[in-house]
Amino acid sequence: MENLKGLKVAILVDNGFEQVELIEPRKALDQAGAETRVVSPRDQRVKGWKFTEWGDELPVDVALDQALPRHFDALLLPGGVMNPDALRMQPKAVAFVKSFFDAGKPVAVICHGPWTVIETGAARGRRIASWPSLRTDLRNAGAEWVDEEAVVDGNLVSSRKPDDIPAFNREMLALFGRARGQARRTA
Repeated sequence: MENLKGLKVAILVDNGFEQVELIEPRKALDQAGAETRVVSPRDQRVKGWKFTEWGDELPVDVALDQALPRHFDALLLPGGVMNPDALRMQPKAVAFVKSFFDAGKPVAVICHGPWTVIETGAARGRRIASWPSLRTDLRNAGAEWVDEEAVVDGNLVSSRKPDDIPAFNREMLALFGRARGQARRTA
């Protein structure tokens, strides 16, 4: 298991995030020693989606209006249909995500999460896995859509669906660990 002690990870979500795509990767990050924070345009609580119905509410650790990308080392973008669709329509959310790509920080995205990546312009030229319905959107954005459980392309790791979470977590932890090692060597 990667040692991510002290790595600060933002988890950007709005209402309707696929609950398992936040809970399981967050658990893996926390167990590896990372410090995770839920960032949201919602003020105090954000509501998940459990496959076919509303899920649990989680506390928001940092309001998007107060979140500074420089305070985080990596970004996790869970999917769900409603969540990334809402985020990609919010200029502050798109700017927050874009800042991670601009800084070369690692980003992990699953399911419908690449919608927000597309909006930043960071999908162009990348290999990205996602829920199959995003195939055309990704291709139109200049990405190569791939049907694999976990794909790493530079500082981006992506996966298709909740069934891919074990592979997604493994690759996310490895990517975040490599990025942490590079940051230490350049500091």
